[in-house]
Amino acid sequence: MNATSSGYDSRVPILIFVLYFQHITNLEMGSLSMPNEIYTPTKEEIEARVSRFSELKPMSVADELDWVGQDAMDLFYARKLMPVILDDENSAFGKAAPIIGAAGSTMFVSIMPPGQGPCLHSHNGTFETFMVLEGTIEYHIGEPVAHTVVLNKWDVLSCPPKVYRGFKNIGDKDAVQLTVITGIGEDSDDVSVPDSIAQQAERDFGKKIAEGFRSFFHFDPPQAGA
Repeated sequence: MNATSSGYDSRVPILIFVLYFQHITNLEMGSLSMPNEIYTPTKEEIEARVSRFSELKPMSVADELDWVGQDAMDLFYARKLMPVILDDENSAFGKAAPIIGAAGSTMFVSIMPPGQGPCLHSHNGTFETFMVLEGTIEYHIGEPVAHTVVLNKWDVLSCPPKVYRGFKNIGDKDAVQLTVITGIGEDSDDVSVPDSIAQQAERDFGKKIAEGFRSFFHFDPPQAGA
């Protein structure tokens, strides 16, 4: 051993680290060597995990809110929102989709005519990631709006929880967007809109219609300093 005059061996800390590293590595390798329970799904199981664009249908929420009129719907939602995957059958985006259940994820396709898009809103417990499939979409971040981001075809924006965001089609043709919501847990339906949007809805469409959206959105109180 390489001991100093005080009897301290300078290699001891290194030896301890090496032994610790080997221990951790063995644990990790041991977990990796555990057999995975791989299986081959049935044809029916695979078909239940397939979604075809030609067969997508508008979210069922649109049927529940058909009494409010298109102008009011256009304030809160993309003109046509078609679920592809829902985390469960009690989603803020309806009860029906080609695929149900995907490890806490929701996916849908939105189609917006020129000038249209949903108002500022926040997903308070999830990430919302957008990919533009066709057209040009402008995203507004913050209340009041502090940032704008313009995305073109194939561009992506991933918005974290508890951030107000809204967007609209700024092109001259229909815009198509793919949205993926991840991290769904107990707050999966915790979507809220700022007080300014609640006031706009009541001012433009009346109190009854504004109240009708409370079943699907939380109306946040005015922010401090607003």
